[in-house]
Amino acid sequence: MLNFKSSLKNRMILALGITGALQTGIIGVFAWIYLTDSLSDQIGQRALKVAQTIATMPSVIEGIEQENVAFLNSLATQLKDTNDALFIVIGNRQGIRLAHPNPEKIGKSMADDDGDDNSPALVQGQGYISKAAGSLGLSMRGKAPVYDAFGEQVVGIISVGYLLNNVQATVYRYSFVLLVVILIMILLSILMAILIASRFKKAIFGLEPEQISRLFKEQDATLQSIREGVIAVNNKGIITTLNKKAIETLELDVDGSAIGKHISEVLPESGMMSVLETGQSQFDHETWLNGKSMIVNRLPLTANSEITGVVSSFRPKNEVDLVSEKLSRIQTLADSLRSQAHEYSNKLHTIAGLIQLGANEEALNVIGSETEVHQALIGQLMDNVNDPLIAGCLLGKYSRAREMGLILSVEEDSQIDIISDSLPKEQLVSCLGNLIDNALEATFKHIGQGGVVKVGITDIGDNIIFDVEDQGGGIDETEHDLIFEKGYSSKSDENHGYGLYLVKQFVDQWGGSVTIESKPDHGACFTLYLAKQ
Repeated sequence: MLNFKSSLKNRMILALGITGALQTGIIGVFAWIYLTDSLSDQIGQRALKVAQTIATMPSVIEGIEQENVAFLNSLATQLKDTNDALFIVIGNRQGIRLAHPNPEKIGKSMADDDGDDNSPALVQGQGYISKAAGSLGLSMRGKAPVYDAFGEQVVGIISVGYLLNNVQATVYRYSFVLLVVILIMILLSILMAILIASRFKKAIFGLEPEQISRLFKEQDATLQSIREGVIAVNNKGIITTLNKKAIETLELDVDGSAIGKHISEVLPESGMMSVLETGQSQFDHETWLNGKSMIVNRLPLTANSEITGVVSSFRPKNEVDLVSEKLSRIQTLADSLRSQAHEYSNKLHTIAGLIQLGANEEALNVIGSETEVHQALIGQLMDNVNDPLIAGCLLGKYSRAREMGLILSVEEDSQIDIISDSLPKEQLVSCLGNLIDNALEATFKHIGQGGVVKVGITDIGDNIIFDVEDQGGGIDETEHDLIFEKGYSSKSDENHGYGLYLVKQFVDQWGGSVTIESKPDHGACFTLYLAKQ
């Protein structure tokens, strides 16, 4: 037995099958009733026409006026056979039968045993149709008044009847055909129900309603929980999906009224219509949405090799930059720790060797010189740089420079107070670290060990100023703008070309600027200006 409670397909077959059977049954009953009424009406009309025709025959009019019973009966019998009628009755002005198939009824009133009122024909002079059970059985009758030769007075009545049993026999004969048609239609309805249910189940990937409901809730919860904005449109560009993050990021109406609107009305610059036309995916595309810089991904949705819509995810560009900057800062700290560990490991091995050789004084000198230089830098930073993040960055870069055999020199007059909380310190430190890293690499590449990188910091006036000067090969003037573009680098290895790009993005966002002073083979000096906010 089919489990209709658990199977959507079976439930659809049952529902559609019953619906089809009911519709077919109702149509069949209606057809049967209509056929019965139609045949009855046709027979009634035929009886009336025959009665009206007989009523206009001069011989009939004369026979009624003369009450020629023998003639009228002979004529009625002849006309009955000719018209295949059940009976033809002729009566006079008083409704007394002058002709009847049963001789015993002649001379008696037509209203005695047929239960019919003949007044419409005899009194009102109108022909009409009636159904009544008379002496010869249930019949459809057509009755017509007989006027005199001048057409002025009613002199009699003609009644023509056809037995309804013939009508029922005809209906029953057609009913068999109708019943067969009904059964065929019911079977076709069931087959169509099975076909529709199967295609519908295939269209929903064989899932049951409960599963669809659960999946919808899960996907909606997932969509609303992700930290990226998501917008989806159909093949006509109408917005079908819009999560909360998209509404918040783009500052759209919180009531979700954007759903159902065309994407060009809500986000004219979304670029989703071009993806809908070309079918080409777009990844990590920088664009502006509602006046905000965004990193956008756009993917077309396809079904049967046709594009059915587009999904776009996006997030503010500054969030992506912040992640990149944090990763860069973490890499810088890791490099600093690695270089310090390597450097101090070598020095510890040297000191241990001197002690083993008995050169204690030389070992103490090495320890003293190392401590003196490092402590001098720490003291300088503690006195002049009050922001711990910047001081920590400089110490880390100092250690990395020493590992490379370079010197990182912080100018003696450098000073900076605590930076305002309105500025993102992590991004600022990341920018400074990128400038110093580039300077160290350029110096090492051009001079090798012994090269010097100078760093100057000041917050005198309205701006915070960072100077980073290297002894590299310099930067050609034609490259002054190119080096700030994303991915541009003079190095052949991968994972370069992002440091100065991030610096430029940061200063542009916070209203600052970066200048370059450079001479071929004489190094370059990067100066970063940033308002104190």
